[in-house]
Amino acid sequence: MRILPILGGIAATILFFFAVIFALASSYVGLTAQAAQSRVLTSAILFIVGLAVIVGVYYVSRKPKTVIQQLEISGQMKAAQIKCPNCGGSIDANQIKIVSGVPYIKCPYCGTTFEVTEEPKW
Repeated sequence: MRILPILGGIAATILFFFAVIFALASSYVGLTAQAAQSRVLTSAILFIVGLAVIVGVYYVSRKPKTVIQQLEISGQMKAAQIKCPNCGGSIDANQIKIVSGVPYIKCPYCGTTFEVTEEPKW
């Protein structure tokens, strides 16, 4: 899959080259106004297609990032019971969802969504 960005880059370079050639050719003195407009339009289309090739190759060839979070703890850990701050209901810890790196949980009793925080034990 490494060849796709190379071929896309070559295709975009060729399209940009011809876009510049057509743009320069539109300024030729001996052309009619219609011919000059036609060449400017062709130049713009080639330039837009070249940009589309670059963007398309970027989105096709990029790899999704995998984030692995590891937690190192010292000593023994004991799970504390999670209670809803709104209604005081007991909540299952398996219902925790991580959103943008922050643990959130939704209370099944009152529907309140809140951030799970660890209180200091001192």
